[in-house]
Amino acid sequence: MSNDDLTHENFDFRGFDVPDLKAVTLASSSDGDQSKQPKTKHEDASKNRKHGKKKSKSDARSKKRAGAGKTSESFDDYEDYEEREAVSKADKKVSKDRPGLFAPMTLREVTVRNRIWLPPMCTYSSFARDGRPTPFHYQHYVSRAFGGFGMVIVESTAVAPEGRITPCDLGLWEDGQIDAWRWIVDGIREAGAVPAIQLNHAGRKASTGCFAVGYDGQSVPEEAGGWPTMAPSEIAFGGLRTPRALSVDEIHGLVGAFAAAAGRAVAAGFQAIQIHAAHGYLISQFLDPLSNERDDEYGGDLTGRSRFLVEVVDAVRGAVPEGVPVLVRISATDWAAGGWDLDQTIALSKVLKEHGVDVMDVSTGGIMSGVSIPVKPNYQVPFSEQVKAKADIPATAVGLITKPKQAAKILAHGEADAVEIGRAALRDPYWPLRAANKLGIPSTEVPYAPQYVAGAY
Repeated sequence: MSNDDLTHENFDFRGFDVPDLKAVTLASSSDGDQSKQPKTKHEDASKNRKHGKKKSKSDARSKKRAGAGKTSESFDDYEDYEEREAVSKADKKVSKDRPGLFAPMTLREVTVRNRIWLPPMCTYSSFARDGRPTPFHYQHYVSRAFGGFGMVIVESTAVAPEGRITPCDLGLWEDGQIDAWRWIVDGIREAGAVPAIQLNHAGRKASTGCFAVGYDGQSVPEEAGGWPTMAPSEIAFGGLRTPRALSVDEIHGLVGAFAAAAGRAVAAGFQAIQIHAAHGYLISQFLDPLSNERDDEYGGDLTGRSRFLVEVVDAVRGAVPEGVPVLVRISATDWAAGGWDLDQTIALSKVLKEHGVDVMDVSTGGIMSGVSIPVKPNYQVPFSEQVKAKADIPATAVGLITKPKQAAKILAHGEADAVEIGRAALRDPYWPLRAANKLGIPSTEVPYAPQYVAGAY
């Protein structure tokens, strides 16, 4: 399995027991046994033709759509037709009063044009190692804004230099970095999307390697640009260097660092702030008892382990205007016995709502290496559904959501308020525009930039 198959957004699956993604289908069976899956319509049609059976109506429609002399394209046309027929009668009944993929969503004073969002995905491309974005980042984010995404959430951005995941991470730890962001933020807004940014501190998972640095999956030596790491407790992640435990005064300082970075983000023009409390980074390390063995006010029970995050939320909420939405990305479970789980996530989400959080971005995993994660399409959607329903807070779903029909059903079934398209967006910056076409939505109802209307589907 390649490294591309083992990375997802800003969560790295290397070191985890992950099933072969190429063997995974969109079937709803949870056991992953494809031998038990029902045959697809394509397989049934092929079998019927082989045995001389009467062609089905779907075969006829596919042939008609393909046209004479275009039999080699009939399979693609059939797929398009199936996507256009995405919402069954049952789905229509379920989704009658629920927003679709292209319905706007208002958060405080910000209206997002649709429910298809770009999640934060690390690119490790601040090659000068100064935390500043480059023309690559402009191209990367603005192209996806033109591609129709409603909210574009910029990747993990460090609130302190020692909080970078790798030496090539982006940052907002000093005022001198603000101007480097403005043209990117302006470009995203001019393309019609809402620019958001994820603020993070990597804790014990900081100072690791990447494609631009080397030392992939390892701690970067100090002579190669690495640095000592810090965490709630002196517990290493996998084979990475052992961190030192933070003092209470240092924790208070980091709360201030998140607030200051949020203020800089607003100064740069970002319209929404996301706090990264997932995937085994610093805030997640405080939440999980497997990585937090403190016996002071920042450890122990759920209230103690959640204190750092709640203080960060309060500080960020106080540092940005009232109309700016604050999101929190959370790992709903760390897939490890005795660790962070869904019940704690729901309880924490209720508290965060009271402290001014507007959306929970629900993901999973990252605190422990070597655990088994059942990666397959929609594998994280049930967690989003539970947080949304039981904590009564808007939630987004993420995790191998790649197909228009698949995304539409998540909203139709009320499992999330928005979907985040990560891996597929790396392949196709214009995923929302293509999705609209496959779902039969008129181009006049889709966020085409005026320059691209002539090329609309």
